[in-house]
This record gives sequence, C-alpha cells and structure tokens, in this order.
Amino acid sequence: MYVIAGVTGNTGSRAADALLALGEKVRVIVREPAKGEPWRAKGAEVAVTRLDDAKALAQALKGAKGAWLLVPPRYDADDQLAANRPLIAALGEGVKASGVPHVAFLSSVGADQATGTGPIRNLRHAEEVLGAAAKNVTFLRAGYFFENFAPVLPATAGGALPTFLMPDRPFPMVATADVGRAAAELLLEPANDRRIVELSSVRPWSPSAVAAELSQILGRTVVAQFVPKEAVVPTLTGMGFPPGVAGLVEEMHTACNEGRVKFGASGAVRRLGQLGAGDVLRPLLERTATHA
Repeated sequence: MYVIAGVTGNTGSRAADALLALGEKVRVIVREPAKGEPWRAKGAEVAVTRLDDAKALAQALKGAKGAWLLVPPRYDADDQLAANRPLIAALGEGVKASGVPHVAFLSSVGADQATGTGPIRNLRHAEEVLGAAAKNVTFLRAGYFFENFAPVLPATAGGALPTFLMPDRPFPMVATADVGRAAAELLLEPANDRRIVELSSVRPWSPSAVAAELSQILGRTVVAQFVPKEAVVPTLTGMGFPPGVAGLVEEMHTACNEGRVKFGASGAVRRLGQLGAGDVLRPLLERTATHA
C-alpha cells in the first residue's frame, strides 16, 4: 500500500490514479472528509489529517510501502519560509515515527542551492529534514511547471505572454501530470538510500518557445513579454500577494535568470516527461475561452 498526499492538487492526484490503475493499494491523505469521498469511490483508503500533525501523519503512514509527500504552497503568510517550518518539522517527525521504508518528495530544480532561490529554499530545508528522517528517500526535483503560465493566459488575447523569466533563455520545464506519473514510478522502484531525480520535459523550453506554441494553438502571434525584476514585487502585491511572498518570487526568478537555478546537481539522475507546453496549455486556453 502506498500513501499519497496532495491528491486535491495536480501531482498527488496523478500519482494516486496511476497507482490505482496498476492495481496497487492506495491510501490518500486529505484535510476534509468530503475531499476523500471521490477517492474512496475509486477504491482508495482515506486518511483525514493535516500534514503538520506529526502524530496523525505517522498513523497515516503506518504499514505503507512508500509515500509521496510535498509541502503545499503558502501564499497567505508574509514570511512563507517561517510559516512552513512547523509543517516540514512535522513531516520529518511523522516519517521517522512511522518507519515508512521509502519516501518520495516533490522538490524543485535549484534545491541544491542553499541560499538565494526564494521559495525553493523551503524545499531545500525539507530535503535536509526528510533526508535525516527517512530510511530511504527520493527527491524528485521538478522543473518549472507549464501550469505556472495559466494565470497570464488571458493576456494572450492581446498578443502577449507576460513572464518573469528571460524570454529567450531555455529553462527546464515540466507538466504536473508528468510529475505525478514519475512519482508513482519512483515509489514502485526499489528503495535506494537517498536518490535525486531531476525531471523535465523532453526538451528545454524558453518563454518565447512557449509563446510560439501558443501562437500555433491560437492561430495568431503571441510574444513573450518580459517583466523586469523591479516590476515583480509591485505586480504581485497588486494582485494581492503579501510583500514577503512577492519578494521570494522575485528572488527565485532572479536566480533563474542569472543561471543559478539549473539541473546538473551532483549525483542526480535525469528523467524526461512525455508532455510539452501545448499539451498543458491548450486545455487551459479552452477553459479560459469557455469562461470568457
């Protein structure tokens, strides 16, 4: 039996579905009973608990062959790093107390860097905590999600794709569906002490390449429009993000644009997903058009 967190999001739901499709027993972790009912209908066990409750998490992990864990994004706390510390500590305590033999964890490109990477620093800290707590652990360091472009897709109506990334710099990107599938595959593989797996699409993507893909889908020209560093915080705070969160996002994208966030960490192995930008963004564009 495998325990999967994050099933109300993209990666956890894909991982759980993949394992169930293979006939594996799955226990999903949800915060509210109602969110577990669709999974119970699919044949999964349901554990209702919070990831920051170490004792309950340990109970949810008991008897499992492996678990997929993550740190949910926190956009409500100005000091996101401090807000996530208790949850990360609970993950470590729960994993250690449960004795689960293998943990796969959603990390990120750039988690090999100790400083200067914005919210990726959360995942660096989580890797350190889980690395000390788990018997065997796999850190799945995913590229930049194609889904991160979803909030700015309405701007394509005017021919622009706003981006905080340098338009013509190729960067490892990936679909969350591929992350979920990889999570399931990694859990089914033999546990191997401490592994780092770097996951991206079959080729690097620049924002300009994403814009070109959108141009083909829409039948009109879309151009990647760079949002300079000094405009990142005002843009995000204007959208309602706390200043501290906006500052971390600026820090992360600055590190990406300067080439400090990249694949090639010592000892890491590479895996490639199946999907490209169009596979992810086409249905999102259709959804945007439906609700326009």
